[in-house]
Amino acid sequence: MHLERIEDGNYWRCSFTAMGGPCEILIDNDDENLINAVCKAAYEETQRIEHKYSRYREDSELSRINRSHGRPVGVDAETALLLDYADQCYRLSEGKFDISSGVLRRLWRFDGSDRLPDGAAVTAMLRHVGWDKIQWNTPFLIMPPDMELDFGGIGKEYAVDRCAQLCSQAGDVKVLINYGGDIYISGPRHGDRPWIVGIDNPHADGNYAGALQLRQGAVATSGDARRFLLKDGIRYSHILDPRTGWPVRDAPSSVTVVAQSCVEAGMLATFAMLQGAQAENFLRENQAAYKCIW
Repeated sequence: MHLERIEDGNYWRCSFTAMGGPCEILIDNDDENLINAVCKAAYEETQRIEHKYSRYREDSELSRINRSHGRPVGVDAETALLLDYADQCYRLSEGKFDISSGVLRRLWRFDGSDRLPDGAAVTAMLRHVGWDKIQWNTPFLIMPPDMELDFGGIGKEYAVDRCAQLCSQAGDVKVLINYGGDIYISGPRHGDRPWIVGIDNPHADGNYAGALQLRQGAVATSGDARRFLLKDGIRYSHILDPRTGWPVRDAPSSVTVVAQSCVEAGMLATFAMLQGAQAENFLRENQAAYKCIW
C-alpha cells in the first residue's frame, strides 16, 4: 500500500494492487491520522474479500464451495448474501447473468486474435453451466460435482461498497474509491466541489470519451475495449451469454452507469451489455443514468 499527497489536486492518494488490477482511494482531507485509518481499513477489507472469494486460492471460501463435489456445503452470512444476490440477478436477467458460467473461460481467450473455440466444445461445456442446476436454500448449497462458481462478476463492486462503508465509519471524510473503474464517491470535496470521473474511449486507448462531475454516488463500466476476438470482420466481445456459451452480439463497446451503489451500477451496466442491441432500451426502461459507446 502506497500513500502520497497529490499537490496539484490537493488531495491524498492511497494505491495498491488487488483483485487483478489497480486500486486507489482519493481522500480530500488534511487529517493524516484519519487518512491513515481510512486507507488501512479499506486495504485490509479489500484483502479480506479477495482472499475469501478468490478462485485462485485453495484456502478461499469459494474454493471450499467448488470442492464440495455434490455434497451440501454450509456458508456464512456474508456468502449467503452474495449467493442471494447472484440468484436475484439470474432471475432478473432471465438466465443471462450466471455465476456458474466462469467455466467457459477454459475455451475462450479474448486476446484480440482470431482464434475462436470449437462450436462442439462450447456446446459440451454448457453441461457445466446453469444456476438452475444448483440447489440453494440458505445457508446450504448443493452443486453438481462438475460445476463451479465464480464471484468475478460482482466481487469487485461489492468490495468497493464495503470499503465505502468502512471509510464512512472511520470519520467525516470524503473519498473517491476506484477499483479498476468501479467507483464510489462518498461526498463532495471541500467547497462543495465535485469529483471528476473520466469515461474511457474504447476506440482510442488512453483517451476519454467524456467526463462526469459527481458529488456522491457510484459509477461502473462494462465493455470489450481490451478483451475481444476479431475474425472475418466480426468482433466477439468477452461478454458471454451463459445460455449459449457465445459472446453477446451487437452489444455496445462500453456501457457506463451511475447509481447509488457500485453493486447496483455494475449490475445495470452488465445487464445492459447482455441485452446486445437493446442495451439502451433496457437502460431507459430502468430509468438509469448512463452513457453508451457503440
